[in-house]
Amino acid sequence: MSIYVPSTNNVNEQVDNSAMVDYVHTTLSRFFGGATCAPAIGGWVSESGELVKERVTIVYAFCTDEQLERYDEDIISVCEKIKKDMSQEAVSLEVNGELYFI
Repeated sequence: MSIYVPSTNNVNEQVDNSAMVDYVHTTLSRFFGGATCAPAIGGWVSESGELVKERVTIVYAFCTDEQLERYDEDIISVCEKIKKDMSQEAVSLEVNGELYFI
């Protein structure tokens, strides 16, 4: 499973996301015994209809179905925290190759 940590507040205010990346990295490591971070360029169409591209950090962890089920509500809470703290329209959560917008 992967959580995509944005590098902006709102839609286009560039910020240092290192504290949020550390929070997600630590949290997923506690849940699943380890996690990895990778930089990427993400893009989506905002509510205003424009393409928004930004640097993101993908924090991912391998886990069993049982672990995923055990921590599913906690993972959603992590995404909700990112969404709230970084004033995002949505946060991407990938589980078993399927993408969800939280």
